[in-house]
Amino acid sequence: VLQKVRGYYGMGVKVNSGFRHPLVNAKVNGSTASDHCKGMAADIEIPGIPNADLAQWIKDNCEFRQLILEFYTPGGPPDSGWVHVSYNPADNKKQVLTAYKKDGKTVYELGLIA
Repeated sequence: VLQKVRGYYGMGVKVNSGFRHPLVNAKVNGSTASDHCKGMAADIEIPGIPNADLAQWIKDNCEFRQLILEFYTPGGPPDSGWVHVSYNPADNKKQVLTAYKKDGKTVYELGLIA
């Protein structure tokens, strides 16, 4: 997925988080089932590209297990939040979600909400 994104945009992809050891994952309150712990997920951005646009492009053009537009602020700065994408050739179910905070808790909704 990352190479396909690099090729399309013609620039590097900023990886904010890739592989996470389970102890590190627990410290950042990651899911115990996180694909980050399997080396199959990355939280990414491309400087100058709105995260909502990046997520939409991945949705439309890539195979993936899970795509999450995380903590993006509609109408706010285009670089708010980040894009989580995971890839597992045995289970690329193409689940698309948007994550945001509501009353201090993370809420996940189906689809890209931007």
